[in-house]
Amino acid sequence: MVNETTVTVCPACGARNRAPRARAGRLRCAKCHADLPWLVEASDDDFRAVVEEASLPVLVDVWARWCGPCRAMAPVVESLSREYAGRLKVVKVNADESPVISRRHSIMSIPTLLLYRAGRETARLVGARPEPALRAWLDEGIGKRAPSGDASVGAHRPS
Repeated sequence: MVNETTVTVCPACGARNRAPRARAGRLRCAKCHADLPWLVEASDDDFRAVVEEASLPVLVDVWARWCGPCRAMAPVVESLSREYAGRLKVVKVNADESPVISRRHSIMSIPTLLLYRAGRETARLVGARPEPALRAWLDEGIGKRAPSGDASVGAHRPS
């Protein structure tokens, strides 16, 4: 399952590119070499390869189909995958289909966003948030820029 690919359309030139679920580095368009958004799914079976072995920071979105706030957050997460193309990998994990991941991360409420760097969880955000708040939280977590105000409201950093 790890070797499966998805097709990603390049926002710069429109070329269709195969995007592997797991690999080192970042995704680039085969035609124009622009950074591509990297949005894939992971499960109990391949979480380690897809998330923990990634060389880019990884935003993990733990969600479920029946969850209204999760469905509301989906377009925001997809938008962030495009905005942070080349700097962030976005991985969606269905909590109902991957209970081991949910238990391992002690997920008690969804949506839950986990930020992974160098193979370990470095930040956590529970509950739906508007896109500007998520962007500020991500910027703080991946070091893009200093956040204005307290962007980490509701954020939890594991010890």
